[in-house]
Amino acid sequence: MNITPAFKAETIGIITRRLLPFLMLLYLIAYIDRVNISVAALTMNADLGLSAQMYGLGAGLFYVTYILFEVPSNIILARVGARRWIARIMVTWGFVACGMAFIQTAGQLYGLRLLLGAAEAGFTPGIIYYLSRWFPSSNRARAMSFFYIAAALASVIGLPLSGALLHMDGVLGFAGWRWLYFAEGVPAVMLGLVVLKYLPDGVHDAKWLSSAQGEWLAKTIADESARAPSGHAVGWKQAFTDGKVWLLSLFWLLQAFGTIGVSLFLPQILKGLSGESNFIVSLLSALPFLLACVLMYLNSRHSDAQHERRLHLGLPLLFSGVLLIASIYTGNMTAAYLLLLLAVGLNWAVTPVFWAVTTEYLAGGAAAAGAIALINAVANLAGVGLPPAMGSIRDQTGSYSLGLLLIGGALIAGGFLGLFLARKPTGPHPVKPT
Repeated sequence: MNITPAFKAETIGIITRRLLPFLMLLYLIAYIDRVNISVAALTMNADLGLSAQMYGLGAGLFYVTYILFEVPSNIILARVGARRWIARIMVTWGFVACGMAFIQTAGQLYGLRLLLGAAEAGFTPGIIYYLSRWFPSSNRARAMSFFYIAAALASVIGLPLSGALLHMDGVLGFAGWRWLYFAEGVPAVMLGLVVLKYLPDGVHDAKWLSSAQGEWLAKTIADESARAPSGHAVGWKQAFTDGKVWLLSLFWLLQAFGTIGVSLFLPQILKGLSGESNFIVSLLSALPFLLACVLMYLNSRHSDAQHERRLHLGLPLLFSGVLLIASIYTGNMTAAYLLLLLAVGLNWAVTPVFWAVTTEYLAGGAAAAGAIALINAVANLAGVGLPPAMGSIRDQTGSYSLGLLLIGGALIAGGFLGLFLARKPTGPHPVKPT
């Protein structure tokens, strides 16, 4: 079999077109359902009598069950296949997300956020593991960037959409925030059913690849897994004893201070800064994530092209922390917003590079699935503790400044860790898809 650059490029191009748009759509819906509580809170808190601390607790409880079920969920996915397990995840979280429309008390909010975390657990690390079985390491950061662009687009699209849904207040006797939850939960159920028909479990199930393309891709992925520094691990328990896995987990935890802490409170932070209407606040909240889409793509593409990970991982997070802290101390509202916008964009920019670094380090099989889930679970500890802390800081001080200072410090520490954590990609220079 003659494997030419054109053959490789055509294969990568087919995979990119067949899988990435669909996976991006799935993650877009997932992320909207996870963070739409940040916009719902603009009116829900008053309706349910929630303080900022109570809201923070409700937002953070999602991550408790998400963490508990993360590793088991990804191990099951590796055993039963992505198609059936991702479909199960989407259908169950969609029903729970719709159920959020009917809560009447703080206790019900807490209970459904716990159920939502349990239902969605394993989705993100499952998709990351799935992509690592399709894209060679030299093309992986760019592929990961498209997946995470969907998360940023979820905020770009979802925040204004959620803000608009708030204006349905009173329709059929429902509050606007209730319409928000219901309307944004239904697509997850519908797409979960589509997954069963559309998504192949692996390379050998992809009828849209020729036998030669499937053979080359499977061999390439297997060879890279065999050369991975983590070795030929076959048991998922090995992930818990690997020092590099725990360092990767620490980096992802520090990075998550920004993606979780800022995302869940950005509308309320900007509401306090600007005093604008809820819809204008939702638009202002979306712009940083539009920048995040651009920076994720550029950073990952440049990392793949230069065959370099360390600087692309550490520097954006380092500068993100510095800019976030600077936004606290500027006396000008416009300057503070612009600094906050840049900080959010740079925070997200490291995401695809990080997962490229991680999957390049890990061998395949259950060990990789378990390690990816463990790393993501540790990062989500930020979701458990940070939202209640941010809410408590707001209740006690009247502002989010101390909370943002804490987040900025975590991002700076993560940036320095990233500079020492990454290594060069294992594969050859990237194949440019046609």
